[in-house]
Formats: sequence, structure tokens, C-alpha cells
Amino acid sequence: MRKLILSTVLGISFVLSLSAQEYKVVTSVESIVPNGLGRSRIINALDDKDYKEYTSVQTETDNTRNKSSRKEIRVKDFEETKLLNFFNIGGIRFQNIAANDALLSSMINNMIENGWELAFVTSAVESDSGKGDGKGIFITRYIFKK
Repeated sequence: MRKLILSTVLGISFVLSLSAQEYKVVTSVESIVPNGLGRSRIINALDDKDYKEYTSVQTETDNTRNKSSRKEIRVKDFEETKLLNFFNIGGIRFQNIAANDALLSSMINNMIENGWELAFVTSAVESDSGKGDGKGIFITRYIFKK
């Protein structure tokens, strides 16, 4: 009987520990601006924020507005790792892409060493693509879970 109770307690605690997961988002922003004029970085927030503190409810009968300001939402404690821009004066710079890959690999390996698992990666490109634009960013979000 004791073994059955002990097994049940251990099983329940194992299942509960599996469901309690934590996620972390790290973002890389790589500049797509000619002549090396852009800024490229890996950004890792060191502060935690509760989205509920900055959320308002909008319904037909209730317009409960959240009174928090943009200033309160900002995260002031974050890591900023420099990356190289995709372009320089000569055009696309493949050495810069390789250097960024090495830094991103190092960051991912460090996160994994610290108990995080890379769960998802999503990326996008932003540019207005107008006549002679040549400006934009390539953004990638690395979503880790523990």
C-alpha cells in the first residue's frame, strides 16, 4: 500500500512539473541598410513583465482602460550584443553573415547550457520597398522553454 501511495505521489508531482514551463524570447535584429549605416543587435530582456498590467478590456458595455504609460512598459535592463550589418559599401557582406551566425550559435548554445531548449524560431523582413528604398530590418525571434 505504501508503495502505491508513494508511486501515485511521485507520478502526480512528475506530471505537475512537466506542465509548469517557462518561456523566454530573444530577438536578433539585422540591418538591411546599404553602406553599413544600419544597426544590428541581439536583444535579451533581463526584466520580467506581466502583460496583464498593461492590458485593457474593450467591450460594447465596458471600456476599462489601463492607466499605465509607455514609460512603464519599457524594459531598461537588457543585454545588447552587437552584430554586423548585412551590407557594407561594397554590397552584401557574406563574412558579416558568417560572423553573425557564429554569435547567434554561441548565444543559442549558452542558453541550452543554462537549461533552456530552443522551442521555436520565427523571422520576418520589414521594408517599405518603395522606389530606391534599400532600407529595412531582418528580425528573428528565438523562443526558448524550460
